[in-house]
Amino acid sequence: MGRAPFRGALPAYRQDMRDPDSPRIPRRAEPRLPLRSDPRLPSTPGFWRSPLRGPWFTSVLGLVLLVGITVLFVTGLVSYAAYNPDLAPVNDKTPDKGILGFYLFSWPTDPHWLYRLNQGVHVTLGITLIPVLLAKLWSVVPRLFALPPARSLAHALERISLLLLVGGGLFEFVTGVLNVQLDYVFPGSFYPLHFYGAWVFFAAFVAHALLKMPIALRNLRHLREEKNDLVSPRPAEPTVSRRGALWFVGGGSLLLFATTVGQNFDGPLRRTAFLAPHGGGEPGSGPNGFQINKTAAYAGIDAAQTDEDAWRLVVTGRTGTVRLSRSELLQLPLHSAALPIACVEGWSTSDQWWRGVRLRDLAALVGYDTDPPDVFVESLQRHGAFRKAALRANQVADPHSLLALYVNGEELSPDHGYPARIIVPAAPGVLNTKWVARMTFGDL
Repeated sequence: MGRAPFRGALPAYRQDMRDPDSPRIPRRAEPRLPLRSDPRLPSTPGFWRSPLRGPWFTSVLGLVLLVGITVLFVTGLVSYAAYNPDLAPVNDKTPDKGILGFYLFSWPTDPHWLYRLNQGVHVTLGITLIPVLLAKLWSVVPRLFALPPARSLAHALERISLLLLVGGGLFEFVTGVLNVQLDYVFPGSFYPLHFYGAWVFFAAFVAHALLKMPIALRNLRHLREEKNDLVSPRPAEPTVSRRGALWFVGGGSLLLFATTVGQNFDGPLRRTAFLAPHGGGEPGSGPNGFQINKTAAYAGIDAAQTDEDAWRLVVTGRTGTVRLSRSELLQLPLHSAALPIACVEGWSTSDQWWRGVRLRDLAALVGYDTDPPDVFVESLQRHGAFRKAALRANQVADPHSLLALYVNGEELSPDHGYPARIIVPAAPGVLNTKWVARMTFGDL
């Protein structure tokens, strides 16, 4: 049986193995490359050989993200303001936000499509920017492995901001996409995670932009000056030009846009929204055949709770409490309003015709003949987020704010909130409470 090859360290000498009595000659030490110069390690520039990397390519992507992420941040803040989170604890999904809530204001009801537009832009733009973000990270990946980690205090601060920028950006985009897909695989609630993550990411983003903006503009003006640490010292043969790579990234963004934007519309265009959880055909047909986010079965609503003999709307206010059956509600003055449904996940419907009792008329039944106050709305739903919601006085007072009983000329279906639901102009879909059981008017 042959002897197994020796796999340990080499001896410090060499010897003629054919002559055991030959003199031992010291082995010459093999030269070792410094850690930062070994081309096999990602910490050396020679490891990264793509000829596409360079300041011009990175600067173009950076300027696109500068505009896009700024729009995302602003529309995100506006989206959260639409919940009126400082009105009541049930609306506030980011407790202890402190000074980060400085922007909050009373959400308006006009124009009635405001939230639909804002959230559609926020979600569609966020998904469209994914290829640009990934290409930007790819273009600067050599800097993430550069050694030494910090050459000076200023360089250390820049590396920390870069870590927060990359980590925060990936966190925000990943949690946003998972929320759109209704896949809550991350720990905790989406709202505080996305809210606080956005502030961390945007702070690092602003710091990075202030540092790099002059350099990026200079790189765009001098297209041939491709000399910095992103340029490979031994580039491989190019298979595509930098402009071709930009067209490739742009094509990816255009594809994501085309397969997402349809969720903001009704009709055939909605079927093109393959990446949206609500991008297929309409749910059913007829007057109630438009998009929903939460079915009656999912909410645990059964027919016994909504039966005409069992269901009563309890309205409480300054002068006491009244209990109204659906037939009694139908005896009150009914009004109509054409309003959309818009959800935080980005999908929305076109205007639907709703008919029901004005919220301000219900407030008048319990002592608020003029200047109706805020209202606290409770659903028959027993579990899950937003089974309770608060609406501001300006939302209650709007003549288009209804306790809807009909939609598009037909009774509400169970999935659309039968026997009664809230519909308010420009409000997020989750505040348009379905299967309403109780309404409490007064200062919250």
